[in-house]
Amino acid sequence: MLTRCGSGFAALALAALGQDKAFAVNGSSPDLGFAGHGPHHQVRAKNVIFLYMDGGPSQIDTFDPKPMLDKYDGQDPGKLFSVEPTQFNNNGNVLASPWKFNQYGESGIPVSDLFPHVATCVDELAVMRSMVSEFPEHTFANYFLHTGSGLQGRPSMGAWVNYGLGSECQNLPGFVVINGGLIPPGGLDCFGSGFLPASYQGSVFKPAGSGVANIERTEPSDKRQRDKLDFVRQLDGFAKQNFGYHDSLESAIQNYELAYAMQMAVPEVMSLKEESASIQQMYGMDSKYEPTRTYAAQCLIARRMIESGVRFVELTCPKVGGDRWDQHSNLKAGHENNARAVDQPIAALLKDLRQRGLLDETLVVWAGEFGRTPFAQGANGRDHNQYGFTVWMAGGGVKPGMIYGATDEWGYKAIENRAEIHDLHATMLHLMGVDHTRSTFRFGGRDMRLTDVKGHVIHDVIA
Repeated sequence: MLTRCGSGFAALALAALGQDKAFAVNGSSPDLGFAGHGPHHQVRAKNVIFLYMDGGPSQIDTFDPKPMLDKYDGQDPGKLFSVEPTQFNNNGNVLASPWKFNQYGESGIPVSDLFPHVATCVDELAVMRSMVSEFPEHTFANYFLHTGSGLQGRPSMGAWVNYGLGSECQNLPGFVVINGGLIPPGGLDCFGSGFLPASYQGSVFKPAGSGVANIERTEPSDKRQRDKLDFVRQLDGFAKQNFGYHDSLESAIQNYELAYAMQMAVPEVMSLKEESASIQQMYGMDSKYEPTRTYAAQCLIARRMIESGVRFVELTCPKVGGDRWDQHSNLKAGHENNARAVDQPIAALLKDLRQRGLLDETLVVWAGEFGRTPFAQGANGRDHNQYGFTVWMAGGGVKPGMIYGATDEWGYKAIENRAEIHDLHATMLHLMGVDHTRSTFRFGGRDMRLTDVKGHVIHDVIA
């Protein structure tokens, strides 16, 4: 009897797992609105932490030193190289970096004095110096970086990842944005689900307190709340019988259930008091600079979230009293304030992930929407530059301690291994086990995807 029925027990277990989006990877389910393709190949990264540097940090002042700028500092750039139109066309002279660069680690990767803490982690980084964008303006460039399209309303990276792979967590959203205080130009559509089911849009958390509003129930007992939720589900069921499948209704049902589960999970993941004093100090929770404390909490919460199974976490920048990484004037003070806010927490995040054995399965990406010009805007700022800038990745199957690509001798344009945003997205998906050409959604008579009809995996940065 046991011999004949043994396979039946396995089938029962498999059927149960098939109802879980973390395991249901065979076929598509219209009721769940889930692609269901799961990994197409070997998974290197289970989670993503996206460190978004709002405004566009200067590549030639951070990770791409250019001695030519020192040699020709103060001279007319138009007499030295061809100058493209800029956002504000207030072009000044060649502007040398105010910061010194030094080589660090066994890899000898140069990092400017803006990032003394991240510099200690260079042997974990794949520094990509040849990134380009199609847009020189913040809003369109932000949509492009986040969604693969300069148009508003397309699904974001986090939405695509969770749509294709499902969620590993049943009591927290699969895609979380930890808002340090600055929502990017372009607004919440940078984190939206677009034409994908609404349940895949990013859930915005604050890095303090309860994280999200109304997390505590108002009913006197859990049973009363459960009864209300079951009644709402019953009413929604009647609507479904009458009107059939509808994304907004299905997403509302899923969100009700997720919100119910989050009541226990969110306070736990947000409770940083459980972290040791040494860990909190390493991240900068005791810093005298408030923006550092804010970003430290964001990074620490991000680590706790991926430990809880959240698949995609994005961190926005904290307010530093001036502008974000968008220094059209007063470059030195502006970049120093922004770097001071994020440097220590980012380095601590990388080290903490490594010591916990999580970095190998967590892809960390550091990126802005574009870079800055090698010549001044006005007297002491830099304008937008989409022709060549730096992005780095770490962990999650990335080849550590390497430099990929190059800009010209001015740090102006990518000239070696030119990489587009679509290539970055394709590589991120590849590391998560997804073939970007096969993760699609039918919309408007076309199979849409994050990389549009472009994108090539950058195999040289994969370990």
